[in-house]
Amino acid sequence: MGTITIQEQTTKDPITLMGMESGICYNSNTSDPEKNYKRGLECVKTNHGRVLEYPQVYIVIDGYSAKVIRELYTHIGGAPTRLQASTRYIDYEHGFDFVTPAKVKANAEALEVYNHTIDTIKDALLKLDTLGIPREDSSMVLPLCMTTKVVLRTNLRNLSDMSRQRMCSRAWWEFRQLFGDIKDALANYSDEWKTLITDTSLNVFSPKCELLGYCPEKNSCGRKPKKEI
Repeated sequence: MGTITIQEQTTKDPITLMGMESGICYNSNTSDPEKNYKRGLECVKTNHGRVLEYPQVYIVIDGYSAKVIRELYTHIGGAPTRLQASTRYIDYEHGFDFVTPAKVKANAEALEVYNHTIDTIKDALLKLDTLGIPREDSSMVLPLCMTTKVVLRTNLRNLSDMSRQRMCSRAWWEFRQLFGDIKDALANYSDEWKTLITDTSLNVFSPKCELLGYCPEKNSCGRKPKKEI
């Protein structure tokens, strides 16, 4: 679907950085990268979550729907910041890319209705343009399925918290895909990110049921037993 680009400003060695920063508080020797790495891992294993705020992540998110980006903005912990493709200055009158859900694609009649709606919106944008309506106003008719581009700055703790909700099997399909793509991109960025993501014993990226040992949701998928009340 979309593409995730991890920018070079992203912390290359997040575990070592966490170990170095926490070591300062312990008055430890922080000149040895190997000791910093071990200390950083220990902080993660013992759930010292504050240190997870030090590794910074800069991401370009492109080709996902405006709807899923609206959902992404609900994760505001750790003071992330973001920029999004402008609907005021970018020319969408002559067409825009959009996301079509798999369930719509699988239903010929639904797909026809869906595509007809998109064509109607495109025609409306062109008509409003000829009527002299400024782009900042005509763009109000753009649909949530329209793809967009976002530059996101966040941190490891925010992403870890996000995983508790968005790796749940009952989370919305596009957000599950988006988060999976972010994980894959980070795992390919450096060895330390790969360790944080693939080592399940660290439990940095996992749905909340894996962390709790039970499912707290009213409607459970059955992956874990529901909490006894």
